[in-house]
Amino acid sequence: MTAAELSAFPITAKWPAQHPDRLQLYSLPTPNGVKVSIMLEECGLPYEAHKVSFEADDQHSPAFLSLNPNNKIPAILDPHGPDGAPLPLFESGAILIYLADRHGLFMPAHAAGRYETIQWLMFQMGGIGPMFGQLGFFHKFAGKDYEDKRPRDRYVAESRRLLQVLDQRLQGRAWIMGETYTIADIATFPWVRNLIGFYAAREIVGFSDFRNVQRVLDAFLARPAVQRGLAIPA
Repeated sequence: MTAAELSAFPITAKWPAQHPDRLQLYSLPTPNGVKVSIMLEECGLPYEAHKVSFEADDQHSPAFLSLNPNNKIPAILDPHGPDGAPLPLFESGAILIYLADRHGLFMPAHAAGRYETIQWLMFQMGGIGPMFGQLGFFHKFAGKDYEDKRPRDRYVAESRRLLQVLDQRLQGRAWIMGETYTIADIATFPWVRNLIGFYAAREIVGFSDFRNVQRVLDAFLARPAVQRGLAIPA
């Protein structure tokens, strides 16, 4: 793939590809963003990262919207997609499934294990991500100034419930799927890290009650590829 061929995608006008033969990542080091950078680092795949600055409102620019009309990070442009054609893709869960399938990594090969992994990926996408994010808003950001604490308490209770589900799942298991590290872990643990770190919600959710979650979070954060991916794009 040459730069000229990749230029058919308007996003490359705002973020030119220095290495057009590599997968292009448009992202920020947020919990959703680092899912994909960690996956790429874990897979050892060549890629080029582009920072989508929220301060500059890049996510609402026509160039970014041409790739993701939902104006959210991350998004990718794979110059070597299915059948050799370039593939633009958004939604972090969809990107993880695509990369796992394309490269045969971090997804069980047998059908039952595959669907169970996707099940736990959807648990993160539909539960942990949205609920932890709402708790962050009401605990740390503008919502913390609301006199009515019922919204905050609602998300505290739901976050605790989700952590309990995850903690029970991890009892006696090294990872969500057992001994095998998968995209379910790559999707989930950046959000757990964010909850007790950036959102400063460790005490309010009683995180010390969830020893299995803490154990697996520690194992996750010890992985070199995770450490690299958490800082991308710089």
